[in-house]
Amino acid sequence: MGRNHKNKLQLSNTKEAKISQRSTLFSHLKRLKNLDILIISASFILLVPVLTAHRVADFIIFCIAVMSFDLIYGYMGRLSFGHMLYFGAGAYWTGLFLKYVYPDPFIAIFIGIIGTVLIAMILGLVVVKQSGAGFALLNMALNQIGFFMVMSPLRKITLGEDGFGFTVSSYGYIDFGNPIFRFIFVLLGLILVLIFLKKITNSPYGISIRSIKENENRVKFLGYNTFYLKWLTFSLSAAIMGFAGALSALNYNYVAPNFLSGMSNIGVIFACLIGGAGSLYGAIIGGVVYMFISNFLAIYTNRWELFLGISLLIIVYRFRMGIWGSAKMFITKRMLNY
Repeated sequence: MGRNHKNKLQLSNTKEAKISQRSTLFSHLKRLKNLDILIISASFILLVPVLTAHRVADFIIFCIAVMSFDLIYGYMGRLSFGHMLYFGAGAYWTGLFLKYVYPDPFIAIFIGIIGTVLIAMILGLVVVKQSGAGFALLNMALNQIGFFMVMSPLRKITLGEDGFGFTVSSYGYIDFGNPIFRFIFVLLGLILVLIFLKKITNSPYGISIRSIKENENRVKFLGYNTFYLKWLTFSLSAAIMGFAGALSALNYNYVAPNFLSGMSNIGVIFACLIGGAGSLYGAIIGGVVYMFISNFLAIYTNRWELFLGISLLIIVYRFRMGIWGSAKMFITKRMLNY
C-alpha cells in the first residue's frame, strides 16, 4: 500500500511538472507573439544591407498585397483570380493624381485608396453574390476588363503600354525620392496594416467571416446578413490592396499596365499558399519566400517556375497548412508531448 501510494504521488508530481512546463512554454510563445511587430520589423531591416532599401520595400509591399488577398481567401474562403485589379487601381489613381493634379504623395495615397474602394464597393455588389468558381472567374474577367481599359479606351490618360512617370513633392526629410525614407514609410504601412487586420480578424466580425468560410447557411440561420459581411470584407481587402498599389507606384515612381496584369494574381495566390492561408504571419512569410524565389532563383535558372511548382506541390500534399501553419502545429505537438 505504501509503495502504491508513493508511485501515485510521483506520477502526480510528474504530471504537475509537465503542466507547469507547458504553461511556461505557452507563456513564452505569448510573449513572442506580443513582440511580433518588433521581430518582423527587425527582419526586414536586417535585409536592407543585403538587398538594398528599394528591393526590401518591394518585398514589404508584396507582403501587404498578400495579406489583403488572405483576408478574402484565408479568412472568408473566397478564391479570386482577379484581385490585382485593385492593386493596379490603387497605383493608377495615385499616379494619375500625382501627374495631372498635384504632386503631394500623402493626398495621392489617400486618393488611391478611396478610388480603389469605390470601384470595389460597386463591383462587390455583384461579385460577392457568387461563390466557388463563379467568384474566382468573375474577378478574373473584371481584372481583364480593367487591363483593357488602361491599354485602350483610357490610353490618352494612362499612355497605354508605355506607362508614365511622375514627380513627387518633398518636405524636408519627407522625401519619397530617398530610398531609405521610402523603406521606412512602407515598413510603417505594413505595421499599420498588420495591427488593423489583427484587430478585425480577432474581433466578433472576424469570427463571423471565418464562420462564413466554414458554413454560410448556418451563419444566415443565426440571423447575420452574410451578403453585407462579404461585401464589407471584399471592400476592406480591396482597400488594403489599393494601398499596396499606391505604395508600389511611389516606390517605382512609375505606373504601367503590368501593375494590374492578370498573371500577377498567380504570385499572390502562391505566396498565400506557401506561407499558410488564414494567417497574417503566414502571408508575410509566404510573401518573402515567393519574392526570394521569383527574384533570385531566376538569376541561376530560366526554369524557376518549375521549382516554384514543385514547392507548391510539396506544400499542398505534405504541408497543407503552409510554412507558418505547419511550424505552429509541429511546435504545439512537441509541447503537448513534452
